[in-house]
Amino acid sequence: MEDNIILLMITYYFIGVACIIIALNLIQYFNKKKYKSEMQELDVEKNQILDAPILSELSKVETLKTKSIKDKYKLWKKEIESIKTDLESSINDMILDADFSIEQKDYKDFLKKKINIEIKLLELKEQKERLLEEIKEITLSEERNRVLITELKTKYRDIVHNFETNKGSFSSVTNVVELQIETIEKRFLEFEKDLEKQDYISANKMVKLIDKLVKHLETIVDEIPPSIAMIETIIPKRLEEVSNTYENMVKSGFQLDYLNIEYNINEIDKKLKDIMSRIRVLNLEDALFELRTILEYTDSIFTDFEREKIARKEYEESVTLFKSKIKKINEVMNKLYGKVVDSKYNYKLSEGQLKSLDDLSNELVVLDEDFDKLLDATRTSSFPYTRLNKEQEILILKLSKVEERLDSYMQSIGSMQEDEKRAREQLEDMSSLLELSKSKIREYKLPLIPDLYFVELKEAMEAVREVNKELDRKPINIDILNTRVDTARDLIFKFNNTSNELVKAATLAENAIIYGNRYRVKKQYVNEGLNKAEVLFLRGDYKKALELTLNTIDMVEPGIYKKLSNLYEKNSK
Repeated sequence: MEDNIILLMITYYFIGVACIIIALNLIQYFNKKKYKSEMQELDVEKNQILDAPILSELSKVETLKTKSIKDKYKLWKKEIESIKTDLESSINDMILDADFSIEQKDYKDFLKKKINIEIKLLELKEQKERLLEEIKEITLSEERNRVLITELKTKYRDIVHNFETNKGSFSSVTNVVELQIETIEKRFLEFEKDLEKQDYISANKMVKLIDKLVKHLETIVDEIPPSIAMIETIIPKRLEEVSNTYENMVKSGFQLDYLNIEYNINEIDKKLKDIMSRIRVLNLEDALFELRTILEYTDSIFTDFEREKIARKEYEESVTLFKSKIKKINEVMNKLYGKVVDSKYNYKLSEGQLKSLDDLSNELVVLDEDFDKLLDATRTSSFPYTRLNKEQEILILKLSKVEERLDSYMQSIGSMQEDEKRAREQLEDMSSLLELSKSKIREYKLPLIPDLYFVELKEAMEAVREVNKELDRKPINIDILNTRVDTARDLIFKFNNTSNELVKAATLAENAIIYGNRYRVKKQYVNEGLNKAEVLFLRGDYKKALELTLNTIDMVEPGIYKKLSNLYEKNSK
């Protein structure tokens, strides 16, 4: 049995080894087949580099007779031969070497060689494409250039027609433009001669030159008329308006030195002469842009003039407003000083409050001085109104802040009088409430008044005396007075609540005992409970007497406790 198992295991082992060998051989076979296929594709790609189109185009150049093209032909042919040599020797050797690596099953080395072949083929392909483009530049130039020249002639005629139609607007540069037109005409003729001689290299250069000249002529015809109009008419008229407006405003008292008008006008005149001299030689680079910039500058000057006029109007209005406002504030300040003298006798003012008033007065003096300086600057025309207006706005802002602080100060002084008045009114109300609370106790004639009542009464009466003391002091310290009033009010309310609680608890306890007397004879425990409640009542412990009475009666008459408790709570509210 054991021998059979061993034989079976040996059999499985050899079968496994055989399977592995077969699998490895299959992998090697398919890898070799795949890499062989890749090499065949590279070989096909190599053979397609020097294809028929480039050789066909090169043969067309061979028939052309001009010396410059013959020289080009020799260079191209030499370069193609170089590509051919690389393909037949270098590339072929690299392919054979890569094939050998496949046969040797050195696939890692093969992959490196394959990458080198692909790089070399890509370089030769790019070289071929460049050569083909250069050759086509010659072989296709006649047809392409004919199309381009036709388009340029159409555009050129439209430009010339536009020039002839508006010739009057070209002023002194008409002759220069006509010379430019003659130059372009000559270049068209030279292009035709190049084509007749089959000198396509020169023809290509001529097309580019004509294209550049036509574009320049288009710029000339489009930009010279508006440029000359701006130089000779629009800008001089605008500068005259600027100059006249400037002189009139200066006579009216405006300070405009910061605008440098006279200097800028002189510089603009120089600039206009320079631009005109460039236009006469058809140099229009940035000319129109510079002229439009000058126009924008004149527009900005008129904006500055208008801003000065608006600023002057606002400044004059703000001066009137400032004078009126500071006059009123000074009047209020003088009255306030009188109030403060009275308040210093009646109320205790802090050092900060007294200093704050002096600070406000000093700030008003400084504002008055600054305002006078500003008026002096206005009379001497030292500054433009835009600046004066800003300075005036700052003064008005400072004055407004002083006014706000002054209002706040007046409210604080006025609030002292209000606090005193309110304290006296509250004192009267608190005294009345205190007397009312005492009268309630006297009216009921309780058998015994608890010590708590007398303690709270003493505290309340002492608090009222403290309020009276503060009101009798001269000057009154308002902060201490308000504290005394708040304390007295809290203590009187507390005493009033205590008095009410005593009266209500005593009344309910007495009524409950009287109600429970009906059960004394029937129930001994009722009689005992009520007797204890009466003792508590006579000791002045009315709340406990009430609770004991209610609990005792509830044993005989269930629900009475809840009914009388609700009644007690209702009366307590």
